[in-house]
Amino acid sequence: MEMFNNLGIVFALLGAALAALLAGAGSAVAVGMGGQAAAGVVTEDPAKFGKVLILQLLPGTQGIYGLLIAFITLSQIGVLGGSSDISGAKGLLYLAACLPMALVGYFSAIAQAKAAVSSIGIVAKKPEQFGKSMIFPAMVETYAIFALLISMLAVNGVSALNI
Repeated sequence: MEMFNNLGIVFALLGAALAALLAGAGSAVAVGMGGQAAAGVVTEDPAKFGKVLILQLLPGTQGIYGLLIAFITLSQIGVLGGSSDISGAKGLLYLAACLPMALVGYFSAIAQAKAAVSSIGIVAKKPEQFGKSMIFPAMVETYAIFALLISMLAVNGVSALNI
């Protein structure tokens, strides 16, 4: 039982790392997908650079959200200062609190990239429809924001528990 209690910090660090790692990896792949589509449009019409760049960057927010959850978790568990004495149960709760952002961040970034690539296609053919084309990837962003919110509330809630 003593061994389990000593693993609390390990579980909590794993949660923070997964939030940053998975959401960041999803965003990196997703922004790359958007960049490939955007580069094709810009080779044909360089004037569309600004519009397609915005669409390319939209799936990058999940990486930022994952990083935010990781920073909040690291500060709560004492890695960035303070006490890092965390029970095994509390460490597992931190891990669970980070998982929504980690998993939804990864999968929503990839899904958002697919919508962004399609929207880049809209801008390529009808640049006047840019505003409408942004709605499609923005809808996917909603779920990344939900994951950010639940992970943020959960991480802060775990820190208030006395276990």
